[in-house]
This record gives sequence, structure tokens and C-alpha cells, in this order.
Amino acid sequence: MANNLTAEAVHEQLVSLANPEIAEHSQRFFKTGTGEYGEGDQFLGIRVPILRQQVTRYQHLPNEEVIALLKSPFHEERLFALLVWVKKFQKAPEEEQAHLYDLYLHHTQYINNWDLVDSSAYQIMGAFLEGKDRQPIFQLAQSQSLWERRIAMMATFQWIRNHDFEDALAIAKLLLHDTEDLIHKAVGWMLREIGKRDLETEKGFLKEHYQNMPHTMLRYAIEKFPQCERQRYLKGVV
Repeated sequence: MANNLTAEAVHEQLVSLANPEIAEHSQRFFKTGTGEYGEGDQFLGIRVPILRQQVTRYQHLPNEEVIALLKSPFHEERLFALLVWVKKFQKAPEEEQAHLYDLYLHHTQYINNWDLVDSSAYQIMGAFLEGKDRQPIFQLAQSQSLWERRIAMMATFQWIRNHDFEDALAIAKLLLHDTEDLIHKAVGWMLREIGKRDLETEKGFLKEHYQNMPHTMLRYAIEKFPQCERQRYLKGVV
């Protein structure tokens, strides 16, 4: 347990773990160049398993300190903040979960890369909205923000894991003609996850939409199909 539960203490600890070589690789991997989706993002160079060790150490960090880290220019500090919230959410009573959900929803501007979304959306938004009105997800799916749209799709993974596919398919349909490759990948991935649990449901969706899907979305959705079947989908002759 860390004695000094502040954003500054976490920052100092993470800086001590920084690796410039990993940071340089991460800047290329997460597309931080001019005009790329992660333009301007900064990295300390800390691998996720190491970061998760620090999350365990600082899991009782007050929410105002978590928010300070979420606003950091450093990618790993934002990921750290989100992982702390995920850990808190998993252990929290419902009232506290509602508060964490609200905080998450009000700070989506800082959840601004695909790994940040994928490490938190279904664990917080999806988990909280299970058994509740899911309209907030549909609102995010129509956002101008690429990351909010990805949050919407990835939040449905929580429901897919519990064999609840209806809203995931509805969001997938909303995002069918999205212009962003990172949305195509997310939609295709979630369709594949549905197929792992109910192949007929996935194929039913594909039968209706595969000819109009972006190539990347379709390729992700059918990744686990037998090769001959994949080729038929890709050639449009299913």
C-alpha cells in the first residue's frame, strides 16, 4: 500500500519506471504522428504488466487524484487512471459504481486511444448498464468523437460475454458505415465475439450486411471461419 496517495506520487513512481526505447516504439505503434489518430500523444515507456502492478499498489487513490492522472499528457498515466477505476468499480457497492460510471462518462475526452477504451469501456460502462436503460450507449454511438463511438461498441462486450447480443448488433448496425478504421475493427471484433458464443446469430447479421461492410470490419468478423468460407464472404458469394 502506498503511503502517499496522490497523483504526484504516482507520476514520480511511473517516471522512475520509464523506458525511452519502449516509449519510442509506443509512439509509432499508437500512431502519434501528424494527422494520425494518436497525434501528439506522449509516452513514458512502461509495459502494461508493470503498469498493472502499480495499479494494485495505488488502487485506493482518491477519485480527484485519478482524474488528475486521467488529464495527463502521458498515455500510461491515463491508462493507469482508467485501470484504477476498473479495479474500484469491481469492488464497489452500487452507489459507488454509479458515481464511477458518471465520472467515466464525463471524462471521455481523455479516453482517447483504442487501448484506453478497450481496457475500460465494457468493465465500467457495459457493466453498469447491464440490466438498465442502455440509451447512453446509443448516444455515444452517434458521437462526433471516434473514441466515444468506440466506447459504445466496446461497452457491448460485457453483454456479449453474457450471451446478450441484441444491443451489440444494434450498435454494430449503427456503425456499419463509419468512416474510421478503428471503428471497423471494433465492430468486426465484437461480431466475432458474438460468433464464438452463437455462430448462427453472427451469420444472420452477416447475411444481411456483409456485402455493404467495410473490408476491415468483415475481415475481423470472419477471422475464425474456415478459410474456404472466409474466401466466399470476401468475394461476396455467400
